[in-house]
Amino acid sequence: MISSRRAPSWATVLALVAAAIWVLPYAWMVVTSLKPLEEIARDPTAPLPKEPQLDAYREVFAQVPVGRYLLVSVAVAVVIGVLQIVLALPAGYALAKLRFVGKKTAFGLVVACLLVPPQVTFVSVFLMFAKVSLTNTFGALVLPFAASALGTFLVRQALLSVPDEIIEAARLDGASELTIIYRILAPLLRPTLVSVFLVSFVYHYSDYFWPLVMTTDDTVRTLPLGIALLKEPGSGVRWHVVMAGNVILSMPVLVLFAIAQKHLIRGVAGRA
Repeated sequence: MISSRRAPSWATVLALVAAAIWVLPYAWMVVTSLKPLEEIARDPTAPLPKEPQLDAYREVFAQVPVGRYLLVSVAVAVVIGVLQIVLALPAGYALAKLRFVGKKTAFGLVVACLLVPPQVTFVSVFLMFAKVSLTNTFGALVLPFAASALGTFLVRQALLSVPDEIIEAARLDGASELTIIYRILAPLLRPTLVSVFLVSFVYHYSDYFWPLVMTTDDTVRTLPLGIALLKEPGSGVRWHVVMAGNVILSMPVLVLFAIAQKHLIRGVAGRA
């Protein structure tokens, strides 16, 4: 009797292998966080803990104000992501659908900005914020990233596939340019906007460099900085505590991806 089950294709097998490669480090991190330090030192590559325990997580919450740091990190990432979308929509609309002198030059500058890492400009930006007494403030973590060259580029590319007839019809109905951008075109670009938000959220939520530069106390310290404090210099790295902190740090990102995965897949596939 011939089985009706189809053998998995090579693409499926490769996808499963790639997924396993990506998941394995996270699984190892979770397993390590459940081990006592003595067990890690004795057999760090053991696939499962012999005596699982949550002491490392208790120690993380005892040493670091996780709730406050997490709230600041999420708030910074969400505000930056929203601002980037709000500003990228009109910028991408202008570059894709409007005619003006210097349009190609403006688009070239946007592409050029993609090649400039923030570490190149951090000294001048820091000095500017320090001069106006904005260090150790929420604004210092948000304002330098309110505009996104990547977001503008992605919105512009997505708008090129939107028929001009939709915009012309809206104008004939008396819609303003802002109405066209935010009420008509934005819903059409939802997968792209979700992708922009996810990329922005992950980058700024996990950013260590900029909060380290702009904060010197606990006022607006983010969770990545707090997790870094767990590595007590001079006493050895307590790997179970560090791994527990990183598991806690990664949870909001995993939850966000689980919620928005449908829109992300559609955005990557280029479907509206």
